[in-house]
Amino acid sequence: MSTAKRADGDPAIHLRFDDNSLLPMLFGEHDRNLARIEQALGVSLHSLGNTLTISGADGDVGTARATLDALYRRLKQGLEVDAGEVDGAVRMALEATRAGNNNDLDAFAGGELTVRTRKRAISPRSPTQAAYLRAMLDHDMVFGLGPAGTGKTYLAVAVAVSMLTAGQVDRIVLSRPAVEAGERLGFLPGDMRDKIDPYLRPLYDALYDMLPAPQVIKRLESGEIEIAPLAFMRGRTLANAFVIVDEAQNTTRMQMKMLLTRLGENARMVITGDMTQIDLPQGASSGLIEAIDLLGDVAGIAMVHFNDKDVVRNPLVARIVRAYDALDARLRGDTKPRGRAPAKMSGTAGPGRDAKR
Repeated sequence: MSTAKRADGDPAIHLRFDDNSLLPMLFGEHDRNLARIEQALGVSLHSLGNTLTISGADGDVGTARATLDALYRRLKQGLEVDAGEVDGAVRMALEATRAGNNNDLDAFAGGELTVRTRKRAISPRSPTQAAYLRAMLDHDMVFGLGPAGTGKTYLAVAVAVSMLTAGQVDRIVLSRPAVEAGERLGFLPGDMRDKIDPYLRPLYDALYDMLPAPQVIKRLESGEIEIAPLAFMRGRTLANAFVIVDEAQNTTRMQMKMLLTRLGENARMVITGDMTQIDLPQGASSGLIEAIDLLGDVAGIAMVHFNDKDVVRNPLVARIVRAYDALDARLRGDTKPRGRAPAKMSGTAGPGRDAKR
């Protein structure tokens, strides 16, 4: 891809692409990807042959150019570009413009942080997701904290499946508190797995999105993928495993301490949670909140904080999250919403297994 400089008085820049066969995938069906970029950045995009003209304010034009360049480079790497990747490229380009750092955008474009599974390749769609993926590759224990729809659980399952199929771990252990969200489901029929399965459905959905259904069933039967209710974790040492503890805001103090101390040799643990969705009985304190306070400065542990800007579901979800944040702020008596903590990682990688593999 090359860029023609603006002529005097010309408010636009002109991009020329050297591989016309990639343009249908770059532009999208009926130019849907271009329309998505126009709407997100407030620019105008017009294509003629292998030339694309970008018009708009200087900063917006530069961000649009960086977005299109990243997407085009992905296609040249043989990676997918769909609506999600377009939104991700826009987020990365906006952050690169704001921070003056192209590391995340370049990693997105080159596929350096792409997690490959049997069914699909998963790439980060926001700078915080990129930090989260790096943390899971570099650290033995990672906390993914933030609102629904930010990809905390999905990305954790993706990394776990990738490491399992690559032989880096022997099994995946999935655990989640069996706490209803404001309901009482009563007695559930069946054996232990039948009783716990409804609570783990989001993890199953992610597994089936990354592995063929027969492989998921086979690995569940062989124990390579294990469902481990919290109550049955005590006394175990989880070695050579990738452990995912989902919805950890609904663990008690003792449950969280017990879970964190299960980590064995050559094991990884990812703990996800949203402190605004605690469903514990009234008066019970969340073990996740305490763990964040206690372990924030412990070497080898990373804590990655997501916010509403990282929501990768329907854009309406982000607006819903912001509305509830505003309500929480009013109930606390704040003059304005505090929002969530900015994306960050705390803790540094220690020697040996804490270093990047």
